[in-house]
Amino acid sequence: MERDLRERTKRFALRIIKLYVALPSRGVGKVLGLQVLKAGTSVGAHYREAQRAKSNADFISKIEGALQELDETGYWLELLAEGNVLPAKRLTALRQEGEELVSILVTIVKKVKAKGRLRTKQKLAAAE
Repeated sequence: MERDLRERTKRFALRIIKLYVALPSRGVGKVLGLQVLKAGTSVGAHYREAQRAKSNADFISKIEGALQELDETGYWLELLAEGNVLPAKRLTALRQEGEELVSILVTIVKKVKAKGRLRTKQKLAAAE
């Protein structure tokens, strides 16, 4: 799963780069393009940083950073579609992939947090 997600976030970034290249190089297209480029390509960077986390809290923080970037990417994609910079249909698959990545990363964070709570309960029970 770890390797697959590493590749999947990289493919997402590459698709964002292709989108950026296809956008108009002036006006709204340029401004929104730069925003989606920055947010969309940083998702994979955050995920890779999380793989080198020093603790569960550090891991969660980095994954949550990726989630923030995915949310921001989704926002810029919405503006590109609703602002008629690109046809909404052209962005559908990319938006869907972003939503799927959000779901995956949210699940990962929940599992790590639950695991941490379980350890805390076990430590408290052992101390009694």
